[in-house]
Amino acid sequence: MEKIIEVQNLTKKFGNFTAISNISFKVEKGSIFAFLGPNGAGKTTTIKILTTLLKPTEGKVIIAGYDVLKDPDKVRESFGIVFQDSSLDEELTAKENMEFHAFLYNVPKEIRRQRVEELLKFVELWDKRNVLVKYFSGGMKRRLEIARGLLHHPKIIFLDEPTLGLDPQTRKHIWDYIQDLNKKENLTIFFTTHYIEEAERFSNFVSIIDQGKIVISGSPSEIKEKAKAQTLEEAFIHFTGHEIRDGLADSLEKMRNHFKRHHR
Repeated sequence: MEKIIEVQNLTKKFGNFTAISNISFKVEKGSIFAFLGPNGAGKTTTIKILTTLLKPTEGKVIIAGYDVLKDPDKVRESFGIVFQDSSLDEELTAKENMEFHAFLYNVPKEIRRQRVEELLKFVELWDKRNVLVKYFSGGMKRRLEIARGLLHHPKIIFLDEPTLGLDPQTRKHIWDYIQDLNKKENLTIFFTTHYIEEAERFSNFVSIIDQGKIVISGSPSEIKEKAKAQTLEEAFIHFTGHEIRDGLADSLEKMRNHFKRHHR
């Protein structure tokens, strides 16, 4: 299968703190790839390097055939992204947010209107197109961000904790849209999450990252088989030695201690 993302020996340091250490993985074109780990494990740092927002300390990243350091503009053309925190302009309407993004990405004027309408209908927000975004619920904002990220026909969409803070019903709807996109447009989905059930249920391939290092990669069934586990949660505990919530606490404690040592 064709690889659309290739990460080789990637390391990122912030001073003496190593956020990610010598990680490598590949993502197949048209797949749904889960980057699973607790907060503070290095997921967001990795996604920022993959999307050209951060430069790596060491290592190589190829996105859609382009090197993130040598061809950042070509890399940016190839993906859409939905950040963990909303980046919408809340003083604009849904339609205005879409049109502004289309302008930034040089979506041709003759197809801009059609593409905006098509995507707002896809995420069921067309009837809310003239409503200011500040009046949207969290789920509506996330749906609008997904639509916005697809305007320029990307090959990959990066989703950083796409359902964080959403209620179970809204999370299900978001995943319905994501799976639909993957099937209809053969769009490669790269998502970070600390929800183990999402990685197990929706992804073709999982890389588990913990304390800045990848501990295991494979399909959910392969990872469970290697751990002789019934669930991905059991496999996560087997390979990391802790539950994902404990990992969050450990990571935060390490970051606090690092901050204290260097800011006295």
